[in-house]
Amino acid sequence: MTEEINTQNTRNLVAIADQFAQLSKVTGVKAFGSGNINDTFLVTLNSSKEQHFVLQRINTQVFRQPQLIMQNMRTFTEHVRKRLQHTPLNRRWEVPRVLLTKNAQDYWKDGDGSFWRAISFIEGSQSFDTMSDRSHAKEIGYALGMFHNLISDLPPEKLADTLEGFHITPLYLQHYEEVLAKTNARQSAEVNYCLQFVSDRQAFAHILENAKAEGKLPLRLMHGDPKINNVMFDTATQQAVSVIDLDTVKPGLVHYDIGDCLRSGCNPAGEETENWESVYFDTDLCQEILQGYLAVAKAFLTKNDYAYIYDAIRLIAFELGLRFFADYLAGNVYFKVKHPEHNLARAIVQFKLTESIESQETQIRNIIKDMK
Repeated sequence: MTEEINTQNTRNLVAIADQFAQLSKVTGVKAFGSGNINDTFLVTLNSSKEQHFVLQRINTQVFRQPQLIMQNMRTFTEHVRKRLQHTPLNRRWEVPRVLLTKNAQDYWKDGDGSFWRAISFIEGSQSFDTMSDRSHAKEIGYALGMFHNLISDLPPEKLADTLEGFHITPLYLQHYEEVLAKTNARQSAEVNYCLQFVSDRQAFAHILENAKAEGKLPLRLMHGDPKINNVMFDTATQQAVSVIDLDTVKPGLVHYDIGDCLRSGCNPAGEETENWESVYFDTDLCQEILQGYLAVAKAFLTKNDYAYIYDAIRLIAFELGLRFFADYLAGNVYFKVKHPEHNLARAIVQFKLTESIESQETQIRNIIKDMK
């Protein structure tokens, strides 16, 4: 939470929340969640119908055109709601709603020019930062598959690209090369390992973008950040009920989402471990997540889509490692760090994960083949 938000008194937050409260009265506002981009609060209302909503101040340093994010979110959520009304599911599934101000706007600007928005709260649900229960794996896959399925018939051009270049691996490689050219990297065994690792995989960085350019993989809508903690679970049934954090929904390849979901879900050691030898890609979890995903994604996936799933898993782990390493070389300018070598350590974790994926290529490809 920023200094400014810490010192901002509750009365101001209540006044901002009140803009979205419509007919209810705001009875409380408290800091909420563990996101590190936007400032997020949970608002309590004196209403018997909806007792809470989520209030957020959008980080306009990251999202330069917040109005476009709101436009995307409304287009996407309205489309999904119509789909669910037309073809209801046989289980609970919720889509966060954009709440309007009393002037029927989808955002509010305060006196400081800060950009605020409100979205509905999914009652009776929780999220997890790591996969504490293996039974969650299939549900995480189901959640991403359902998310993709429900927007598979929404034309990508209906949504603005709010983060250009996001998940385009060749652009990250280009940035890395520019940083490397003007940096005198301190020589160490770890730095040399990373330099060699990237050098050996330069051509591979283009695999998905080349497939897109050749028409083998279609442009669709993707979530952009399908980490484990963006899946909400029903507190009673422990079933996935929603995918949240929709600011990065934009045109792209669903393979980036599949790869990112498996990269974050199948690394039991976690991204922040300093014990690099313990990092491995868990193929049992991979099988569970893919089973859950393909149960609902089969409806729209093509033969070529299946052919590139393995490459997507390998590429996204490599891409994140590349981004961490480039940021380390640049002096830690993008990712928040706890110490100067933090991004180097994070890069090695992702490169070790990539190595583990590569060493199990045959097994992972067989898992995918058996599910077609």
